[in-house]
Amino acid sequence: MNILVVGAGAVGGYFAGRLLEADRDVTLLVRPRRAEELDKFGLHIASIAGDVHFPSPRTLSSDALDRPFDLVLLSCKAYDLENAMNSFAKAVGPSTTILPLLNGIRHLDALGQRFGREHVLGGQCLLSSTLVAEGRIVHLNDSHSLTFGEQDGAISVRVEAITSLLSGARFDSWPSTTIVQDMWEKWIFIASLAAVSSLMRGNIGDIVAGAADALGVDLLDECCAIAAHAGFAPRPDFLTRTRPMFRVAGSPLTASMLRDIERGAPVEADHILGDLLSRADASHQGRSLLAIALAHVKTYEAGRERKNLSQILAPDCAGGRRH
Repeated sequence: MNILVVGAGAVGGYFAGRLLEADRDVTLLVRPRRAEELDKFGLHIASIAGDVHFPSPRTLSSDALDRPFDLVLLSCKAYDLENAMNSFAKAVGPSTTILPLLNGIRHLDALGQRFGREHVLGGQCLLSSTLVAEGRIVHLNDSHSLTFGEQDGAISVRVEAITSLLSGARFDSWPSTTIVQDMWEKWIFIASLAAVSSLMRGNIGDIVAGAADALGVDLLDECCAIAAHAGFAPRPDFLTRTRPMFRVAGSPLTASMLRDIERGAPVEADHILGDLLSRADASHQGRSLLAIALAHVKTYEAGRERKNLSQILAPDCAGGRRH
C-alpha cells in the first residue's frame, strides 16, 4: 500500500518518519519551502521513543503529482484544508482512502463533498510535537497515537488493511468502531483547553496557581453540553479521565493554540471554537464562556492581520512602498 502524507510538518512529518522507519512506502507532498528543508537537512525526528533521520525522503510537489495513491494521510491545519484538497486531488483515485488527522468535525463534510464520503475515514491522533530549526521535528511527550475507522463504525476490509499497515510502526495505532464519537470527545477536550489557555495566557499549572482552575472545568462542562445537544454526549470514562486534568497543580499542559498565539502564527479559532459554538442550542449563546474565548482569539486574529497589513504597506527606507 503506497501512502501520500499531505502536510509534512510537526504531526504529518512525525508519522511519516515512523512509517519510513518501519519500511513503508511513503511519499511526502510538500510545498517548496518544506521541500528545500527536507532536501538540505532530511527528515529528522527527536523523540523519547527514539530518534530517526532520513537524509533523502521521497517528496512531491502538487504540480508533479500525477497518479493516485492507496492511502492519503492528511495532516494540515483546518484553515489550510481547501488548499490541501486542491494540492492532493490528483492522488485520489477510485480505490483511494483518505485518513484525515485534523481537529474538529466539519472537515469530514468538506472532504466528503469534494471526493465522496466513501473515500473518507474518521481519524484522530494524540501527539504533541513542534518544528524547530532546520525543520526538525521534536516530540514533546511520550504520547504518539493514531486512531481511525469507518464513519459508520464498520470494521471494513480497508480498515483491516490499514491496521496491518500501521502495525509495527513505532507509534500506537488502533481501529475504532466509534471514531466519530472519539473525534467529538477529542474536540471537546482541545476546545476547552484552547479556550482556557488562550483566555488566561498560561498553562494549566499557571491557571491553577492563579486560582482560576474552575474556569477550565466550566468550559469543559459547556463544551460537553454542546456535544450532548448535537447527539454526541461524552462517555462517562472520558469525563472521569479528563475533568481532573484541568485542576493539576504544576501541570505544563497547554494548547497548541496558545503556542501559536505566542509566536504570532495563524490559529484555528473558527474551526475549534467557532464551529463548536455554532452547534449549541440557541438559548446557550447569551451565557457562554466559549463565546468570550472565541471573541478573545478573534481579536488576536484581527490584530495579527492589521500588523501584517501595516508591514506590507510600510514605506521602505527609500521612501517608496513595499510590494
